[in-house]
Amino acid sequence: MNSRERVLKLFKKEPIDRVPCFSGMGNITEEGIKKLGYKFAGIHLDAKMMADTAASTYKLFGFECGVVPVDLCVEAEAMGCVINVYPHAEGILYPTIKEKLIHKEDEMDIRLPADLASRGRVPLLKEAISLLKKDIGNDVAIGSYVLGPFTLAGQIMELNDLLKLSFKKADKVAKLLDLMADAIIIVAKEYEKAGTDYITVREMGATSDVLSPRVFKSLILPPLRKIIKEISAFSVLHICGKTNDIVPFMAEAGPTAISVEQKNDVTETRKKLGKDALIFGNYDAYNVLVAGDESLVRTTVKKCIDDGVSAVWPGCDIWPTVPPQNMIAMLDETKKYGGKQ
Repeated sequence: MNSRERVLKLFKKEPIDRVPCFSGMGNITEEGIKKLGYKFAGIHLDAKMMADTAASTYKLFGFECGVVPVDLCVEAEAMGCVINVYPHAEGILYPTIKEKLIHKEDEMDIRLPADLASRGRVPLLKEAISLLKKDIGNDVAIGSYVLGPFTLAGQIMELNDLLKLSFKKADKVAKLLDLMADAIIIVAKEYEKAGTDYITVREMGATSDVLSPRVFKSLILPPLRKIIKEISAFSVLHICGKTNDIVPFMAEAGPTAISVEQKNDVTETRKKLGKDALIFGNYDAYNVLVAGDESLVRTTVKKCIDDGVSAVWPGCDIWPTVPPQNMIAMLDETKKYGGKQ
């Protein structure tokens, strides 16, 4: 089976020949950008450049997916935040939010723009997904990602204010998160129309490192469940940090799979969720894949598989400066070791 068949069969919980190695988060590389003759700053405003760059990770290294977007500002921009794209910058510089939508608590009662699906770069992302699917969609599964409701809320207003209000005025935050869920659903459905095979919901801001399991269950779980229920494609829920205490709630949200990072004890998560759960993870995308050597990459891949992951999958975005030899080592070790379990 090819990579696309392998990943889609995994999502369907059908038998596969080996553990796949892919991601639902950013994985473009400087090597790919360089070979295409592009500049990193340019790809955020050009659908073809974005799709070409996303496809290059598969074409160069055999990474078993193609994923766009590249940055984390698409939904916030569509909601009305002003962003910096740095179109003429040299080197690796991701878009950032220049102007928040909400500046104080009494501005939290907002409405969704009626034309959200056509605002900002949402149409550009639809085009990029279509181009990516046309280019490599017969060979690999095409993925996209959206932010989780708490993470998006932490972009359109100050995250520290959001955290404080989560404890002091939970009802007010819950109302905002429900609205964020509606916005995320609109964007996710646009990505589905463009042909994405799976969507990762990235709820990085709701890590259990800062929110208790009780707060997660009462405040974060309801809007997550709302989003995932509306996603027709395969869905992956990713949360950063020490998620062992909340993985049952992550599964309860209803995604096809959950994604955990290196702080998660996968063996413990596997015990909690059972042998049939799809658990993706959990290597350190920077300290192992970018800053480590080939030996560390190979031993880490083996440990992930031994710990019981369903797919070798990064704990976060792969930083573009990843050494080519480390990408090659990761794919090679997954192919060698991933079918022995």
